[in-house]
Amino acid sequence: MDENEIIIHKDLSYKIIELALEVHNELGCGFLEKVYENALMMLLERENILAKQQAQADVYFQGKVIGQYFADILVDNKIILELKTVNAITDVHKAQVLNYLRATGLKLGLILNFAKPRLEYKRLVL
Repeated sequence: MDENEIIIHKDLSYKIIELALEVHNELGCGFLEKVYENALMMLLERENILAKQQAQADVYFQGKVIGQYFADILVDNKIILELKTVNAITDVHKAQVLNYLRATGLKLGLILNFAKPRLEYKRLVL
Protein backbone atom coordinates (compact mmCIF):
# COMPACT_ATOMS: atom_id res chain seq x y z
CA MET A 1 0.00 0.00 0.00
CA ASP A 2 1.31 3.43 -0.91
CA GLU A 3 1.99 5.63 2.12
CA ASN A 4 -0.34 8.26 0.65
CA GLU A 5 -3.30 5.88 0.59
CA ILE A 6 -5.81 6.34 3.38
CA ILE A 7 -7.69 3.41 4.85
CA ILE A 8 -11.32 4.47 5.17
CA HIS A 9 -12.70 4.07 8.71
CA LYS A 10 -9.49 2.26 9.66
CA ASP A 11 -9.95 1.91 13.42
CA LEU A 12 -13.63 1.01 13.23
CA SER A 13 -13.16 -1.52 10.43
CA TYR A 14 -10.24 -3.17 12.24
CA LYS A 15 -12.36 -3.39 15.40
CA ILE A 16 -15.19 -5.03 13.43
CA ILE A 17 -12.79 -7.61 12.02
CA GLU A 18 -11.41 -8.24 15.50
CA LEU A 19 -14.94 -8.84 16.80
CA ALA A 20 -15.79 -11.08 13.84
CA LEU A 21 -12.68 -13.13 14.63
CA GLU A 22 -13.86 -13.42 18.23
CA VAL A 23 -17.24 -14.71 17.02
CA HIS A 24 -15.60 -17.17 14.64
CA ASN A 25 -13.10 -18.40 17.23
CA GLU A 26 -15.87 -19.15 19.70
CA LEU A 27 -18.56 -20.53 17.37
CA GLY A 28 -16.42 -22.01 14.62
CA CYS A 29 -17.95 -22.68 11.22
CA GLY A 30 -21.16 -24.51 10.36
CA PHE A 31 -23.96 -22.26 11.56
CA LEU A 32 -26.41 -20.18 9.53
CA GLU A 33 -25.56 -16.55 8.78
CA LYS A 34 -28.16 -15.32 11.29
CA VAL A 35 -26.32 -16.98 14.18
CA TYR A 36 -23.11 -15.11 13.33
CA GLU A 37 -25.08 -11.90 12.77
CA ASN A 38 -26.68 -12.13 16.21
CA ALA A 39 -23.35 -12.94 17.89
CA LEU A 40 -21.57 -10.07 16.14
CA MET A 41 -24.35 -7.69 17.18
CA MET A 42 -23.87 -8.78 20.80
CA LEU A 43 -20.18 -7.93 20.61
CA LEU A 44 -20.77 -4.60 18.86
CA GLU A 45 -23.22 -3.68 21.63
CA ARG A 46 -20.71 -4.83 24.26
CA GLU A 47 -18.17 -2.45 22.75
CA ASN A 48 -20.74 0.39 22.60
CA ILE A 49 -20.50 0.54 18.82
CA LEU A 50 -23.68 1.80 17.18
CA ALA A 51 -25.03 -0.91 14.88
CA LYS A 52 -28.33 -1.90 13.33
CA GLN A 53 -29.36 -5.32 12.07
CA GLN A 54 -31.24 -5.63 8.79
CA ALA A 55 -30.86 -1.90 8.13
CA GLN A 56 -33.18 -0.88 5.30
CA ALA A 57 -32.04 1.34 2.45
CA ASP A 58 -34.04 2.54 -0.52
CA VAL A 59 -32.90 1.83 -4.06
CA TYR A 60 -33.49 4.66 -6.51
CA PHE A 61 -33.85 4.65 -10.28
CA GLN A 62 -34.19 7.94 -12.12
CA GLY A 63 -35.03 9.69 -8.87
CA LYS A 64 -37.74 7.26 -7.76
CA VAL A 65 -37.67 4.55 -5.12
CA ILE A 66 -37.96 1.22 -6.91
CA GLY A 67 -37.15 -1.11 -4.05
CA GLN A 68 -35.40 -1.69 -0.79
CA TYR A 69 -32.56 -3.83 0.37
CA PHE A 70 -31.54 -4.83 3.86
CA ALA A 71 -27.92 -4.75 4.96
CA ASP A 72 -27.09 -7.52 7.41
CA ILE A 73 -25.53 -4.97 9.75
CA LEU A 74 -24.95 -1.24 9.37
CA VAL A 75 -22.22 -0.03 11.73
CA ASP A 76 -22.20 3.58 12.94
CA ASN A 77 -23.97 4.65 9.74
CA LYS A 78 -20.58 4.22 8.04
CA ILE A 79 -19.86 0.58 7.22
CA ILE A 80 -22.06 -2.07 5.65
CA LEU A 81 -21.43 -5.62 6.83
CA GLU A 82 -22.52 -8.49 4.63
CA LEU A 83 -22.22 -11.82 6.42
CA LYS A 84 -21.83 -15.03 4.46
CA THR A 85 -21.52 -18.75 5.05
CA VAL A 86 -20.29 -19.79 1.61
CA ASN A 87 -17.41 -21.81 0.15
CA ALA A 88 -15.75 -18.65 -1.17
CA ILE A 89 -16.42 -14.95 -1.54
CA THR A 90 -17.20 -14.46 -5.22
CA ASP A 91 -17.43 -11.54 -7.63
CA VAL A 92 -21.23 -11.75 -7.24
CA HIS A 93 -20.92 -11.15 -3.49
CA LYS A 94 -18.56 -8.23 -4.13
CA ALA A 95 -20.95 -6.74 -6.69
CA GLN A 96 -23.81 -7.07 -4.20
CA VAL A 97 -21.94 -5.04 -1.58
CA LEU A 98 -20.78 -2.45 -4.11
CA ASN A 99 -24.42 -2.00 -5.16
CA TYR A 100 -25.38 -1.53 -1.50
CA LEU A 101 -22.68 1.12 -1.18
CA ARG A 102 -23.92 2.93 -4.28
CA ALA A 103 -27.50 2.80 -3.02
CA THR A 104 -26.58 4.29 0.36
CA GLY A 105 -23.78 6.63 -0.60
CA LEU A 106 -21.51 4.92 1.93
CA LYS A 107 -17.87 4.27 1.09
CA LEU A 108 -16.94 1.03 2.89
CA GLY A 109 -18.38 -2.46 3.00
CA LEU A 110 -17.02 -5.61 4.60
CA ILE A 111 -17.90 -9.13 3.54
CA LEU A 112 -17.37 -11.56 6.41
CA ASN A 113 -17.43 -15.26 5.51
CA PHE A 114 -17.80 -17.60 8.48
CA ALA A 115 -18.00 -20.90 6.52
CA LYS A 116 -14.33 -21.84 6.68
CA PRO A 117 -12.04 -22.90 9.52
CA ARG A 118 -10.54 -19.39 9.32
CA LEU A 119 -12.59 -16.22 8.96
CA GLU A 120 -12.45 -14.87 5.41
CA TYR A 121 -13.11 -11.18 4.83
CA LYS A 122 -12.95 -8.60 2.06
CA ARG A 123 -12.91 -4.81 2.30
CA LEU A 124 -14.77 -3.08 -0.51
CA VAL A 125 -14.38 0.64 -1.07
CA LEU A 126 -16.52 2.70 -3.41
